[in-house]
Amino acid sequence: MILKRIDVFFSLFVVVHLGFLFGFFNGVAVGDREWVKKPFTDRDVWSPRLERAQNSRPLEVRFNEPANHWTDALPIGNGRLGAMVWGGVANETLNLNEDTLWTGIPGNYTNLGVPPILSEVRKLVDEGQYSAATTAALKLSGEPSNVYQLLGDMKLEFDDSNATYDEGTYKRVLDLDTATVKVEYSSNGVEYVREYFASNPDQVIAIKISGNKPAHLNFTVYLHSKLHHHSYVNDKNQITMDGSCSGRRNTPYNESSNPPGVQYSAVLDLQISDGAGAVRVLDGQKLRVEGCNSAIILLVASSSFDGPFTKPVDSKRDPKSSSISKMDSVKRFSYADLYARHVDDYQSLFHRVSLHLSKSSKNISVNPLSENTDETISTAQRVKSFKTNEDPSLVELLFQYGRYLLIACSRPGTQVANLQGIWNKDIQPPWDGAQHLNINLQMNYWPSLSCNLNECQEPLFDYISSLSINGKGTAAVNYNASGWVAHQVSDIWAKTSPDSGQAVWALWQMGGAWLCTHLWEHYTYTMDQDFLRNKAYSLMESCASFLLDWLIEGREGLLETNPSTSPEHIFTAPDGKPASVSYSSTMDMAIINEVFSSIVYAAEILGKHEEALIARVRQAQPRLYPTKIARDGSIMEWAQDFQDPDVHHRHLSHLFGLFPGHTITLEKTPDLCKAANYTLYKRGEDGPGWSTVWKAALRARLGDSINAYQMIKHLFDLVDPNHEGDFEGGLYSNLFTAHPPFQIDANFGFSAAVAEMLVQSTVKDMYLLPALPQDKWANGCVKGLKARGGVTVSMCWIEGELDEVGVWSKNQNTVKSLHYRGITATAKISAATVYTFDKQLKCVKTQPLYWFDGIFLRK
Repeated sequence: MILKRIDVFFSLFVVVHLGFLFGFFNGVAVGDREWVKKPFTDRDVWSPRLERAQNSRPLEVRFNEPANHWTDALPIGNGRLGAMVWGGVANETLNLNEDTLWTGIPGNYTNLGVPPILSEVRKLVDEGQYSAATTAALKLSGEPSNVYQLLGDMKLEFDDSNATYDEGTYKRVLDLDTATVKVEYSSNGVEYVREYFASNPDQVIAIKISGNKPAHLNFTVYLHSKLHHHSYVNDKNQITMDGSCSGRRNTPYNESSNPPGVQYSAVLDLQISDGAGAVRVLDGQKLRVEGCNSAIILLVASSSFDGPFTKPVDSKRDPKSSSISKMDSVKRFSYADLYARHVDDYQSLFHRVSLHLSKSSKNISVNPLSENTDETISTAQRVKSFKTNEDPSLVELLFQYGRYLLIACSRPGTQVANLQGIWNKDIQPPWDGAQHLNINLQMNYWPSLSCNLNECQEPLFDYISSLSINGKGTAAVNYNASGWVAHQVSDIWAKTSPDSGQAVWALWQMGGAWLCTHLWEHYTYTMDQDFLRNKAYSLMESCASFLLDWLIEGREGLLETNPSTSPEHIFTAPDGKPASVSYSSTMDMAIINEVFSSIVYAAEILGKHEEALIARVRQAQPRLYPTKIARDGSIMEWAQDFQDPDVHHRHLSHLFGLFPGHTITLEKTPDLCKAANYTLYKRGEDGPGWSTVWKAALRARLGDSINAYQMIKHLFDLVDPNHEGDFEGGLYSNLFTAHPPFQIDANFGFSAAVAEMLVQSTVKDMYLLPALPQDKWANGCVKGLKARGGVTVSMCWIEGELDEVGVWSKNQNTVKSLHYRGITATAKISAATVYTFDKQLKCVKTQPLYWFDGIFLRK
């Protein structure tokens, strides 16, 4: 009898589960639930009460002509390899980059001569001789960073039939939805199409060129580089380019006098359509295609870089064999397969978040999220027109462009995004293309959490780990301190010593500490205790150890930093002389306070709260020099109310505690918020792109929607690359942000600032539409943003008023206080359940979530 019951149970189990699986994998209804067979992305989880239109226009960066300048070219990237597509008709150029190509070798980031100079500088500061201390501090500076290099160029020269073309048919588009560039035009009755993408799964740049008439495709392709190189063609229709970076910055490659630098190898593979055309070798370095229907070009590249602690001469990596092996692997797939794998990988990240914005429409017969637009207008023309039409769809585009660029330049296993991401055309790029740790590198990763791309931040954590190793030596030798330190500028070799030159930029010991706040932020967004325990805590702990040793007994019984600067800004000392070195700058103390608070919270979570270091931190925190308000009502930038000779300075260092920090808040420090507001008023609107978007985020934290939007609008200023010096901030025609020249940080900061205007959070609280410009983005819907506490949030609003909000957590049970315009509601959120709230923050619907292998079920 028992056996019979078991047989019956087993039969029922098989019938039910086979039916379940059949329905599951065929996207049909099973019972009262609907299996949706599609990749699981956060934007797909929640559906609003009233389905609304998609984006008012495609997410495309469009040109109606080939590029005339590098900032007209369109970027593609897979995290490690990058290219800029010019889209020329008779002559095409792709500027190529590989993220490990840098000058130099691992360095010695210690200086035994620092301690006595440090004592001298501290004495001068204590005596109030700030100008003299600034001069003496020159001797504390170190060597400059090394320099990010380019890989080279891919050149395509088409035959005379492409010398002229129908300009009205030309279109060059970067499609953010597929991370693909397309060039289309007609010439002599033939319609040509080129398609370009950079695949992360297969680590290849792929190009397909075709025409709509047979045997009309003729071109020559070759590789070239400004670096030391040689190229040659093998018997497989492949071009190989091998070369070297210089072992010293700003020094041409010289095998006899320079230390060997990073070696590289690129392999280009050419395939033409079967049954038509031929390929010839020209000059042993070029491939000539004649009379084919279509062609596929694949490019892979590798280097000998083997981490920041291995000299290139000692590297065991063979870039040539690595590139050949990669190409062999890539060629196992058809072009269609490579494209499909690329799109699937990319969209698994990009499709997590959607944003739709539109202006007010009182006509209820018109969908408030749809607008008639001319899709043939170039993106540059749209930027020009923004000052008058304030097109919300252009804000959508730039927001998503920042997410696209982060996916394209920072992936697990790659190098950290530098000052230009991965895109660079120069041997000597502006500011060396190096990682700058006093705002720029940090801003690169601001959107990684709120904009739902946390994997893209992994290279930053790897980089912090490398800095911590070199930084221990710098801390011990230069400052007789435990733990680790990093200064203002670094490079691929994880440089941690001060930069060369003036103390105003070179002497700043808080670079590593600021980076450590990203470790804690990652935990607060993901609630990943394994990450906190195994990756973050030891780095934060060692950083806190340095900060405790760096702090010294100072005035009024407080702990202070000495010497101290406010990044890149000078003051007028009481004796009337310019100076930059004093003690306890507001940014120093705000960063230290942030790190100390984070390590205390982390210790509580991990059960380490009774350790000696945590006790020292707790004792030090109340003795930190506080943020003060100046006589004029602004936040003091330095410990004393020094005269500021440049009130419109680009840096906003003394407002770190407001954003990205958390020590200045509307709820807890209203007086400081009032002072911060006046500080922003004094700073004004003008400044580099990164300063503009930082101001937008700061305004958002203050709940100031009008001025936050004003800074968003301020960025939409089309920069003329022939007259860059006439501009402060702005956008190039390809939507790269300008300092000028190009710096990528503001692209990322823009996305983060927009997200901050829509959602703000702590681990316990979430503020909905805290800085929504109601008259500019009256109607909208955002899906898939992340909030602290491991929560995802989607919401829609109509005529400036919240309509619905969906909140869920994949694997966290949590309690959140939701806040919206004076209304507060407590939400008990269970894992794997979607909660829908109305405009009064009343829960009106719950919906269980189930997913398996990227497919999700919703009722």
